[in-house]
Amino acid sequence: MRQGETAPKGSWTGALGGVQAPEPILLPDPAARFARTAGRLEKLADAHPAEGWLSFVAEVARGQHAAAAAGDPLPAPGEAEISDAIAARMPPIAADGHRRDPNWRRILAALLGHFDGMPMPQAAERVIAELSRREAASTESLADAFLRGRVDPADAGAVFWIAATLQVYFTRLAALLPVSALRLLERRDLCPCCGSTPSAGLVTASGRAPGARYLYCSLCSTAWNHTRAVCIACGGARTLSLRGVEGDSEVVRAETCDECGTYAKLIYEAKDAEADPYADDLATLGLDMMLGESGWARHAPNPLLLVG
Repeated sequence: MRQGETAPKGSWTGALGGVQAPEPILLPDPAARFARTAGRLEKLADAHPAEGWLSFVAEVARGQHAAAAAGDPLPAPGEAEISDAIAARMPPIAADGHRRDPNWRRILAALLGHFDGMPMPQAAERVIAELSRREAASTESLADAFLRGRVDPADAGAVFWIAATLQVYFTRLAALLPVSALRLLERRDLCPCCGSTPSAGLVTASGRAPGARYLYCSLCSTAWNHTRAVCIACGGARTLSLRGVEGDSEVVRAETCDECGTYAKLIYEAKDAEADPYADDLATLGLDMMLGESGWARHAPNPLLLVG
């Protein structure tokens, strides 16, 4: 099953209430993932304190949506490659070890081209122009630096666009994987497809397992089931608390863990059926700031904020 699909009807299995076990892994739909995020960001930006920033990121998501359909079809990972990775308990398209298809640079060109003629700050225009002129080897080096977490601060502006492009590339690649062959990793806080960390978790309100928590990969957009009321960083369960901004809609909460001092965001679909794990994460930076000032460390950064 892919994200956004309705669970098939049929006889119920399982215990109390006939609820079925949640699907362990949901592969992304590149044709819907970025359009959904863009639409949600547009809605959240209205009268938001960070309206300008959210509107800009919404435009980036629209560019990602257009770029997801650009370029030649990507070659699907081979069956042997996938089975070898699964046998070794490794992600089949590991972000830091995958040999990228050169077509990803065409996706980058499509994303940058989306902003042609749009009014932008001069600094942003300069970054886009410089990135468009870079040679292939230099662009590949920037991608390697981002995926390995070694971004030079001087390259942060260019790597923002690299990160946005690689989200599209890896989302398209993950969609080609055979979900039946995939397995959750021993480290349940890492994506079973590419090994990246999640942006946020979403607690479902419908489907075959209402109330299940899915973590959403910050790179390839895959979602995977993770036990609730367990810290995704250290596995502890004794000192977890839910924290939020007083008086807000309660769509987004932070699950804090006293054992390791980290937190992860939880987004509740029951509070808003249109909630999106990527858009709602970006729209709740005030919650991140509040927790940071209180001494909590985020489990993993949002890639667009890490370099943006």
